[in-house]
Amino acid sequence: MTEKSGVQLKRPIVRLRWWIGGLLFLVTVINYVDRQTLNANAEILKGEYGWSNTDFSYILNAFQLSYTVMQTVVGRLLDVFGTRIGIAGSVAFYSLIGVLTAGAGGFYSFSGLRFLLGAGEAANNPGGAKAVSEWFPARERALAVALYNSGCAVGGALAPILAVTIYNVSHSWRPVFLITGSFGFLWLFFWWRLYHSPRQHPRIGEGELEYIEAGRSGVSVSGEGPTVTWKKVLGYRQTWGLILGRFLLDPFWFLITNWFVVYLHGRGFDLKSSMLGSSVPLLCAAGGNFFAGSLSSYLVHRGWSPGRSRRMVLSVFGPSMAVLLLAQYVDNYGILLAIFAYAAFAYTCCGTMFLTLPTDVFHPRAVGTVMGLAGTSAGVSTLLTTYLIGLVADTYGFAPIMAVAACIPLFATAVFVVLVRPDREPDPEGILQRF
Repeated sequence: MTEKSGVQLKRPIVRLRWWIGGLLFLVTVINYVDRQTLNANAEILKGEYGWSNTDFSYILNAFQLSYTVMQTVVGRLLDVFGTRIGIAGSVAFYSLIGVLTAGAGGFYSFSGLRFLLGAGEAANNPGGAKAVSEWFPARERALAVALYNSGCAVGGALAPILAVTIYNVSHSWRPVFLITGSFGFLWLFFWWRLYHSPRQHPRIGEGELEYIEAGRSGVSVSGEGPTVTWKKVLGYRQTWGLILGRFLLDPFWFLITNWFVVYLHGRGFDLKSSMLGSSVPLLCAAGGNFFAGSLSSYLVHRGWSPGRSRRMVLSVFGPSMAVLLLAQYVDNYGILLAIFAYAAFAYTCCGTMFLTLPTDVFHPRAVGTVMGLAGTSAGVSTLLTTYLIGLVADTYGFAPIMAVAACIPLFATAVFVVLVRPDREPDPEGILQRF
């Protein structure tokens, strides 16, 4: 054995950073399975408890309210206490809440438990982005973000499959929550054993550490760095570009994940087809993550700046989400799934970029804080739109919802592309990087 930075080293793990990326992918899958289990059981629960779409929107917003507020809080806490402890605490808490949901008895208990689940799950995106900023050089960050962010789509696709399977075996929705909620506890064992910062990791090879640090343009991954506060990061135009862009674009994803089963059922498709069909757009969404991440990383490898490559992907795929306008004019089930599949694919192409950009734009010590602020902005807009979707769907149907959802990504793309650009002069505070 050897020693480095005061840590006794064991035999190095080859390509350790990608093992870390794999853990981030798995926890995002678990996060979304826990989150989407309610949506997968939506029609069963609505029938059992007599909930309207508006009632269901209130339960969804109980989750979204705490998720919104806590992203800013946990983003800052991650920068203060570190990625390892922050993510572990989050997973332990929301896994417990997921298991306890099996005992829910109606509107108020579901709302309360969803509120707590949202608080626990708020660390996933800030924590994943912070881990990527610590472990990956610029040329690999988009692909690493694509890997962990694809867990959203995979988890969302698995949730209805698991729900149908467990429900068919048990003839009850309660075991669905009990089983899916337990996955996080198993994951924690591997996370606690494997995750440390690169300089402090006992299983990292010298060559890999040098490769990671060489790709940071001199930015240290140790505890040293600029002093970061909410006030400071809010002084940057790029922070506001991320905040406003996600405010506009994030509800598009939640329209697909939270309401697609309800939408299909409302279009006359049976419950089983609606639940299983909802997996198709989410699986295509996973493909969007990897396509955009690979394309952006390839362009950086060919000499493009990280910022330019991310903006190019956003400029192509953001406007193409307008394909959703066609949904109301199609009655064929397969074509309808294909429209939503492409819309989800295009969204996650963009989503990979706006989750990667904070790791390019800001020093690692500020990534959690910026991601938390952007996540809270996204949560506020999702709160508003979730309520409005339930209200409008009960009153007018989904046609006006689809029309608005198709147009807003155009504005979001413009915000990202115009505001999230490098400054001409270096940042004297050292918070803003050259990207």
